[in-house]
Amino acid sequence: MNKLIYTEDIKMFAIAIDGPAGAGKSTIAKDVSKRLGYIYVDTGALYRAVGLHMLRRGITAAEPERVEAELKNIDVTIHFQDGNQLVLLNEEDVSGLIRTPEVSMAASTFSALPSVREFLFDLQQELAAHNNVVMDGRDIGTVVLPKAQVKIFLTASPEERARRRLKDLEEAGKAISYEEVLKDVKERDYNDSHRAISPLLPAADAVHFDNTGYTLEQSVEKILALVRAKDV
Repeated sequence: MNKLIYTEDIKMFAIAIDGPAGAGKSTIAKDVSKRLGYIYVDTGALYRAVGLHMLRRGITAAEPERVEAELKNIDVTIHFQDGNQLVLLNEEDVSGLIRTPEVSMAASTFSALPSVREFLFDLQQELAAHNNVVMDGRDIGTVVLPKAQVKIFLTASPEERARRRLKDLEEAGKAISYEEVLKDVKERDYNDSHRAISPLLPAADAVHFDNTGYTLEQSVEKILALVRAKDV
């Protein structure tokens, strides 16, 4: 693992939100960051960008040596424009292209590879070292930002998460059934929680929050209350 950049000496404030796919992490984290004036870092988007690149090259996660070699040809960065996060893959804005079910599954499989996780590790910590951040993902509180001042493990039932994901896909004009989305959600849950490297697990000091049945506003207020309790 690379050298840690984020240490107790850094005086920035970090909010780590972990949890399974479809729990609303990105939407909630984005809203919380705007309310607080912090930078929002969607780490899942970084893994999706890597997944998209590998799909384009015809490389699978079953070929770890090819994956590691190909990482040298990837430049993935986050650019903030008018408060919005843009994901650039080799200078191409792929913010929309990385949101398909195919890329979503690719992100899950490639993120299990140590080479991919190490590749993106420094970028994530660099952002937290120099900015107040709200960062969401699968191992933020346990691996990426273990000293984050607020850690939240956000979840919801698989059925609830599938319904939310289906709504997003339908609004984006994607034709897919609820059954397919639910199958994808459960498969990602299994992959993320059973991988050998940085499996999806709550940090020991994380606050567990099941937001099944919650509105976006209710979820955001719940998290803001936890942040305020830290006197921010």
